[in-house]
Amino acid sequence: MFKTNAKYALGQVVRHRKHPFRGVVFDVDAMFSNTEEWYAAIPEDSRPAKEQPYYHLLAENDESYYVAYVSEQNLVADSSGEPVDHPDLPDLFGDFENGRYPLHFNLN
Repeated sequence: MFKTNAKYALGQVVRHRKHPFRGVVFDVDAMFSNTEEWYAAIPEDSRPAKEQPYYHLLAENDESYYVAYVSEQNLVADSSGEPVDHPDLPDLFGDFENGRYPLHFNLN
């Protein structure tokens, strides 16, 4: 049986290790759960392993807001203490407090 623990929590602000964007975790897959086409589009020399947590982020960079799907190995905790400005944040989370966003609803 495959078992893993996610390093980052829902509502936590994270940064990409290599690319200039940050975001808020709003969902986690225990292992890769996107399409094979999406995975194959990543250059082979930088393609992350599938057997690790993958995070859905409400992401932002200097030019735009979007949803990102990122492997755990490519994320680091954001220590800036700055909020994320993604326009969809209020749909899922409360106000930024103590470096994270609290969920608006309870999970099963």
